[in-house]
Amino acid sequence: MIVSIKLQQRPNPHKLRCTVLLVGGTLIHVPRSSSLAGVVLAAGDSSRMGQDKALLQYGGRSFLAGAIQLFQNVCAFVVVVAGKNFDVLRPAVYENSGYLVLNPQPELGQFSSLRLGLQAVLNRGRDAACVTLVDRPPAELKTVQRLTDHFLRSSPETTWAVIPQFAGKHGHPVIFAREMIEAFLRAQSSDNARAIEHQHQDRIEYLDVDDPRVVLNINTPEDYSSLQTAP
Repeated sequence: MIVSIKLQQRPNPHKLRCTVLLVGGTLIHVPRSSSLAGVVLAAGDSSRMGQDKALLQYGGRSFLAGAIQLFQNVCAFVVVVAGKNFDVLRPAVYENSGYLVLNPQPELGQFSSLRLGLQAVLNRGRDAACVTLVDRPPAELKTVQRLTDHFLRSSPETTWAVIPQFAGKHGHPVIFAREMIEAFLRAQSSDNARAIEHQHQDRIEYLDVDDPRVVLNINTPEDYSSLQTAP
């Protein structure tokens, strides 16, 4: 399915929701919804690779198919944001029951794709998103399950994002709560995700994982060759 997305003016994320209810004079914390959406950012032009990285094969499937299938284990649906490669990626997205969102200006950078993907998540009634890049093999299922479990146990008042880290490096996939999603959508188009995350550093939790794929980047033919020959 093709989804047309228009970014909307957002309210202040600090005033979005109440995470406690007053019942009979007692404060009761409201747990997070367990229904997440997946977002795969795939609108890059893959200029250094020389071919679309989303369709690179690994383990008998493309990077894109692997990302969608991985997220389907923990997400209600998966949105793929494409750019000029929209028609090229369409078959792989549909074959794996994903939703396709067009970024009409991918030259604006990855942050523009992130914002469109997150807006699609809100439009479809979800308050949290698991986001990854398409330039790598998918993370292990146990990694995504651990990230999801940690996020669902965290407090909406204190944790807006959960980010995996391996060997001291931050990676993907990441999970963003509604509050962080709103912060991204309120930002200027000239901003970037890292700058917004830095503004809310005290609301981010970093989770150590035993999965080197979360920090793996495949940008060149040499990177891809090394991946294929790795034990």
